[in-house]
Amino acid sequence: MNAQIDAAVEVLKRGGIILYPTDTVWGIGCDATNEEAVEKVFKLKQRSDSKSLITLAANADMVCRYVEQMPDIAISLIEVNDKPMTIIYPGAMGLAKNVIAEDGSAGIRIPMSDFCVKLISRLRRPIVSTSANISGKPAPAYFNEISKEIIEGVDFVVDESCEDNATHQPSQIIKVGLTSEIEIIRE
Repeated sequence: MNAQIDAAVEVLKRGGIILYPTDTVWGIGCDATNEEAVEKVFKLKQRSDSKSLITLAANADMVCRYVEQMPDIAISLIEVNDKPMTIIYPGAMGLAKNVIAEDGSAGIRIPMSDFCVKLISRLRRPIVSTSANISGKPAPAYFNEISKEIIEGVDFVVDESCEDNATHQPSQIIKVGLTSEIEIIRE
């Protein structure tokens, strides 16, 4: 696994995009602070850049570096979470502009995957995590469901052996506000 992480990190640092297993479905990723790399992801997915992308952070401390204020309710949700959960935070900062939604928010998940946490920790920045499919097509739960177009369109493909703790289902998405309001976007 370490060799795969080292190779993926080198690609990410150069502004490349990777195909990798997450705690949910297979994903396309890049350095979430690199606007040009994010644009490559949109192009590969044939997706409008008016839609924001989910990012993965290694831990709550990393999340705090990319949002103006960590809502108390988000901390509570992270502590009790037992399945993949993306939280949409207000006041995103430090991420590529094309990762942040028009309202200034960003969807960030702390993955339940050793591979992902180690990859993000080694990069020392959050990474984009969007399903490895052309926009409008089904999200690939398993590697063998990924189209040839996606596989050939990335700069590095992580070996299937690195997959761990995957649910093979998209994450739940919860939007939080600074005064502890919650909106469930996807269960």
